[in-house]
Amino acid sequence: MLTLLIGAVIGGAIVGGLGRLILPGRQDIGWFATIAAGIVASGVGTGIAYLLGFQDRTWLVIVLQLVLAVLCVAAVTSMLGKKSSRS
Repeated sequence: MLTLLIGAVIGGAIVGGLGRLILPGRQDIGWFATIAAGIVASGVGTGIAYLLGFQDRTWLVIVLQLVLAVLCVAAVTSMLGKKSSRS
């Protein structure tokens, strides 16, 4: 159980970090939000792969997870990102 949790955090950090790198522009979110977005993207991506039956095609699953990570990071950035106001 602990191994699964540690693996999810490490995988989420990697997928979330890559999602932030792929997404253009600056994301004003913290590392916790990045890891959380990566964990969600990894879990949902793996679930979709199992539902559609291509869970054994590793590269396709990784691409799906990265696309979802970009979408998750963009959604978290729009919800939590700091808004700069010009006066």
